[in-house]
Amino acid sequence: MKKSLLYLLLLLPVFGLAQTPNLNGIWKGTLTQNAGGCFPKYFIELQIQTRGDSIMGASYHYSDITNYVKKKFNGMYFSTVEKLHLNEGGVQTFRIPPDCVPCIKNYVLRYYRVGNEETLRGEWNGKVMNTDAPCQPGNLILTRVAESAFREIPEIEVDTGRIRLDFYDNAEVDGDSISVLVNSKVLLSHQKLNHQPLTTWIQVDLQNKFQEVEMQADNLGRIPPNTALLVVTAGAKSYRLLLTATDSKSAKVRFIYDAGAAAR
Repeated sequence: MKKSLLYLLLLLPVFGLAQTPNLNGIWKGTLTQNAGGCFPKYFIELQIQTRGDSIMGASYHYSDITNYVKKKFNGMYFSTVEKLHLNEGGVQTFRIPPDCVPCIKNYVLRYYRVGNEETLRGEWNGKVMNTDAPCQPGNLILTRVAESAFREIPEIEVDTGRIRLDFYDNAEVDGDSISVLVNSKVLLSHQKLNHQPLTTWIQVDLQNKFQEVEMQADNLGRIPPNTALLVVTAGAKSYRLLLTATDSKSAKVRFIYDAGAAAR
């Protein structure tokens, strides 16, 4: 009798022991709208970070990495129902056609794993930015991916007004020459890289929340491709970035205003 009872207990489900799945990472999916919207189909990327059951991160809604909306979100994982509730906040920046308006979304998702594939599935709804007008709701499937679609363009969040940019030739000085554009406007033109910096400044604040810095290669020097070390000074913080440009592809860095960046 004791053996039979033990066997039955082993077959019963165990309640209250469910663990929060590892949700940290990059999740990508597509969203299709049957009516309205700027694009009939566009991509969604959620960059999730967790602290216990609390969830935070950044969301990207985009047709490609040059036409996108970036927002931050917060939420919770509710282990009793095994669901994530995520709520997007205000738009950090967006680069979409002028007749398009972002939608601030809320998500209710559940984690699934089949073999090596991990997905988040559920529903979303939302409101048009700065209004109470509802967005067209829908369903959503996100798959965990190894890398962000935006990995090629670094994004730096700052809360200071004036940002210093110093461009150096990386390693050996070999005659590299560059032009630097900010939001497609030329800031430096046909300047040679050296061990002494090419210095310029940009303004990032409430009136200038987004600045895209683009380095174009005027030539490739003696040792292709054209590489530069960019040292960014933003208040008390500094960043070192290696930029690589060719005669067919420029290098870009994006700066986004965030009032709480200095505290992190």
